[in-house]
Amino acid sequence: MTLHRILVHMTVETNRHAGHADILRELVDGAVGLHPDRAGVPEEGPGYWADHHARLERLAREVAGGDGAAVRE
Repeated sequence: MTLHRILVHMTVETNRHAGHADILRELVDGAVGLHPDRAGVPEEGPGYWADHHARLERLAREVAGGDGAAVRE
């Protein structure tokens, strides 16, 4: 086992558990992000996110060869 492998493993595990802690915190107090007075996510409206999703879906279908066979809905 090399120091490199240990550091990569610890980084991945820390990231995974930090994500779990964020989910639990949001479930407990509804706060998102690091600062309680600011949202940690972009404050775009629902139209923005619908357009963003459609753009990503279109790009994924193009990468999959146009028919979307490799993209699950």
